[in-house]
Amino acid sequence: MAIEIKMPALSPTMEEGTLAKWLVKEGDTVDSGDLLAEIETDKATMEFEAVDPGTIAKITVPEGTDNVKVGAVIAMLAEEGEDVSDVEAPAASDKAATPKPENDEGKPDPSDPNKTGDEAKRADRDAAQAEDHGKPAAPSAKAGPAPTQGERIKASPLARRIAKEKGIELSQVEGSGPYGRIIKADVEGAKPGAKAAPAAEAPAAAASAAAPAEPKAVWYDETIPHEAEKLSNIRKTIARRLTEAKQTVPHIYLTVDIRLDALLKLRGELNKGLESRGIKLSVNDMLIKALGVALAESPKCNVTFAGDKLIKYSRADVSVAVSTPSGLITPIIRDAANKSLSSISTEIKELAGRAKENKLKPEEYQGGTASLSNMGMFGIKQFEAVINPPQGMILAVGAGEKRPHVIDDALQVATMMSATGSFDHRAIDGADGAAMLKVFKELVESPLGMIA
Repeated sequence: MAIEIKMPALSPTMEEGTLAKWLVKEGDTVDSGDLLAEIETDKATMEFEAVDPGTIAKITVPEGTDNVKVGAVIAMLAEEGEDVSDVEAPAASDKAATPKPENDEGKPDPSDPNKTGDEAKRADRDAAQAEDHGKPAAPSAKAGPAPTQGERIKASPLARRIAKEKGIELSQVEGSGPYGRIIKADVEGAKPGAKAAPAAEAPAAAASAAAPAEPKAVWYDETIPHEAEKLSNIRKTIARRLTEAKQTVPHIYLTVDIRLDALLKLRGELNKGLESRGIKLSVNDMLIKALGVALAESPKCNVTFAGDKLIKYSRADVSVAVSTPSGLITPIIRDAANKSLSSISTEIKELAGRAKENKLKPEEYQGGTASLSNMGMFGIKQFEAVINPPQGMILAVGAGEKRPHVIDDALQVATMMSATGSFDHRAIDGADGAAMLKVFKELVESPLGMIA
């Protein structure tokens, strides 16, 4: 028997995705573990593997298709010994959720466990009586679709009589009465052999409520030369999450100026010792370590606000903002406080490389207890970053630059950097955020403390 290959949920938050590319074609034989397709999720492009061996009989969703729901059938796999030509694509109803069929009179409505069949039948009868007296039927239920072949047609006696007199086929009439029942108004304006329009008194609000909400139009000046670029799933997710963060998370911002001279000196010495191993530490590697240690020493900032409770983490997992062609993504350095600088350097380079190719696994970018965003390489002196929910804070780091600075009561020139912490004020008080930044500043200015 043919096996349905369905759109997988490649991340906990995935509801739909883009079938970016098929790696097989109809007629190909595959084994368990073979790559079938590349699927673009809300965060990355991931490879989808075969679970069962067999032959690709039919591809039901072509590559490049957007908004494919999780669970939708995307291909059919013929089992060993099965004739590929005998495999049929699933019916449309198998590919996506369809509305529940309306219930026959006298049967309970499964959408309402509190309503019995008698109550549904009584509502129908009351509507029919109101109709026969020239009153509009009460909108106790929204209109349903026209009945399919072999399905009993619901219609009031008056509507049946009018339809018979006018030679109207009731199966072509869409009912606007309770539970899709055809009433007098549905057939009065219909012509023989033509599909009748819904009743004029059918509530317009019910129809608009049933239809999906249209995205709000955004005005722009069409007279300016431009092009419209379709949003990727990653960019849609970034837009949704950052909008949510700014609307629901009260941010508090705290900034410190940090002297980098000692850290830069130590980095140079360490890189000389690591040269034979092919490892070159960056300033960012050392800042990741410093933030991990600062969070471990400031547990009040290593938290998540969860409504009626506060989640306190016993490990510091630092998410690092990486810019990719399709948008920002945050691979995670797990337990950053207890990893060596060489391990952090090697790991973040490997993760950032795969992030730019959209090849990260969900567990490599989902989670984390806090984030680090460094825009110093672009010459940005200072900025305020948006918190990445459900994390409680993010540290925004600017460029190191020569500035006048008082050292030992004398004005000198030092390499200075500004760092701004954005904290979720629901979970982290300003004083606690300031205490964490104080620890971070001390670690950067006396860097031996974070590697001891």
